[in-house]
Amino acid sequence: MADQHSRDAGDDQNNMIPYGKQWIDEDDIEAVVKVLRSDWLTTGPKIEEFEATFARVTGTRHAVAVSSGTAALHAAIFALEIGLGDEVIVPSMTFAASANCVVYQGGTPVFVDVEPDTLLVDPAKVEAKITSRTRAIISVDYAGQPCDYYALRTIAERHKLTLVDDACHALGGQYRGRPVGSLADVNVFSFHPMKHITTGEGGMITTDNPEFAGRMRMFRNHGITSDHHQRDRSGSWFYEMMDLGYNLRLTDIQCALGLSQLKKLPRWVKRRREIASIYDRGLSNSADVKPLAVRPENFHAYHLYVTRLDDNIDRQEVFSLLRKQDIGVNVHYIPVHMHPFYRQRLGTGPGLCPVAESAYEHIISLPMFPRLIDDEIHRVISTVSDVVKHCKS
Repeated sequence: MADQHSRDAGDDQNNMIPYGKQWIDEDDIEAVVKVLRSDWLTTGPKIEEFEATFARVTGTRHAVAVSSGTAALHAAIFALEIGLGDEVIVPSMTFAASANCVVYQGGTPVFVDVEPDTLLVDPAKVEAKITSRTRAIISVDYAGQPCDYYALRTIAERHKLTLVDDACHALGGQYRGRPVGSLADVNVFSFHPMKHITTGEGGMITTDNPEFAGRMRMFRNHGITSDHHQRDRSGSWFYEMMDLGYNLRLTDIQCALGLSQLKKLPRWVKRRREIASIYDRGLSNSADVKPLAVRPENFHAYHLYVTRLDDNIDRQEVFSLLRKQDIGVNVHYIPVHMHPFYRQRLGTGPGLCPVAESAYEHIISLPMFPRLIDDEIHRVISTVSDVVKHCKS
């Protein structure tokens, strides 16, 4: 394997440094090929192996593999039996899927604001939005930093609510020494190529609750109580559809890739944290570009490195100039309550989550992925500094 601080010159076809990128090596390819030559391409033994390994890594009893992070969110909300008339609290500073999963099941997402320095969900705002219809709270470990789970668990327990951690940004992170994936009643992960590990597309849900795990396994398989591999082992053909489910299965091919990638997670998270430290130092003297705050009790996994531009700097101009100079910056996210679907469906709009709305106007994500080499990091820092000075003058 190539050293993490260098890359072959021919690795990239152009000079663009993307904001994120997968890392596939020969071990990954070999693992996938081995499954392609086996008898089971889907619903086979690699699914259970991946689930068991993932549960061990995240410190939970059960892990359920599905076809995407969105599918994981959907399965989690199904397991909670959220339905028409139920409300689920969701932070607005996240990707749309965090709220869409509630709508899929007929529930209503209730958007809450975030803390100004971390952009993590504000526990005080959560408690203020709880009503007699509230059934659950979805937290989002934005950018890879865990939320305040002591406060959120206290609120959830006081109001008898289920806590769901959208941990799609935070695999490998920790809160007060506990791994992300064990912090909420249900925890959701994504294996999209931009995430910490990839299965191409894919997702996982972790929980200590066997009833939740059973409902999610049924849900991913059309609502049927057993899959092909289970029936093959038992020598049975019989199955029953118990509820309305979907085909949200992850293949053995993808699980083989996930198992291979999972072995590299510790050193990849270490490298992400190294990159963040270099950014922190390189931008430390700038009054115009500031990283988000990191809580001392958190072990940040850095899916994203999000910075905030000073209010007097035009973010659109900075974004355009950086892209022209092959720095693949991005913006995460348009607050979900500002999307046309929710504005039309729920009547949301400006002023509902003012902290998230204000942050959106000024945040920009810098490149962050393990194969980012030191020279590229310094190039990003230098280019960002020059562009910001130009835009300010």
